[in-house]
Amino acid sequence: MRRPAVAGQFYAGDPEGLRRQVEDSFTSPLGPGVIPRLMKKGPRRVVGGVSPHAGLMFSGMVAAHFYARLAEDGFPETFVIIGPNHSGSGSGIALLMDDFETPMGVAKVDRELASELCVGPVQDDPVAHYFEHSIEIQLPFIQYFTHDFKFVPISMAFQDYDGAKALGDSIRKAIAGRDAVVIASTDMSHYVAPSVAKEKDGLALERIRAMDARGLYDVVVDENISMCGYGPTITMMTACAGGRAQVLKYATSGDVRPMDEVVGYASVVIEK
Repeated sequence: MRRPAVAGQFYAGDPEGLRRQVEDSFTSPLGPGVIPRLMKKGPRRVVGGVSPHAGLMFSGMVAAHFYARLAEDGFPETFVIIGPNHSGSGSGIALLMDDFETPMGVAKVDRELASELCVGPVQDDPVAHYFEHSIEIQLPFIQYFTHDFKFVPISMAFQDYDGAKALGDSIRKAIAGRDAVVIASTDMSHYVAPSVAKEKDGLALERIRAMDARGLYDVVVDENISMCGYGPTITMMTACAGGRAQVLKYATSGDVRPMDEVVGYASVVIEK
């Protein structure tokens, strides 16, 4: 069992407090405004997306836009959740076969799918996941609606374009024929002036909107955009190639609390 790393810090550490925090994310003026109903699964439209991973008090409202759209589409049987490795500990690309615990309960890993993906540079490595929050922070939004799901957690310390694309190709092949949604967990610009965040994040979101994975990598490097999960986003876009991207919401930490330097957050959905 992988125990929570940021419960009581990035989000409430008790079940009821966390449920209220997720609900507030949906009903906030920066959120979608209402708590959606989880619809029964029909023909799947949503195949992937981008969701931020800061503390819920700052980014939860933006993340709620993606999960609201997903709830309206019906949750899949399996999620592949890919996040950056902020600590740098462990393998460059790391899966985890252990189930995750949050204050809302246990999220079970899809070990069959994880085993298919655990090849080449992808390793089963708990060390990379011990202190990483980028995947953990997504789970309460799913658990709020249901515990009837499985997921595959992938932490990326290596974010080079070729490696990210190769992982995306592997995921695309592995989920073919499965009811699966791929989520890239990332924040956008970090600790820059609000105007700089809006300008630079706009360049990155333009490439995501165009489903241009190579273009995203190039603009992040050329413009020195401090987007922590550009590799996971490239992987997700590659796995969902052929889909249509829509930016649902963009905001910064400065929209929550006035500050001179902000972090940017985006919610993006990829649909067939």
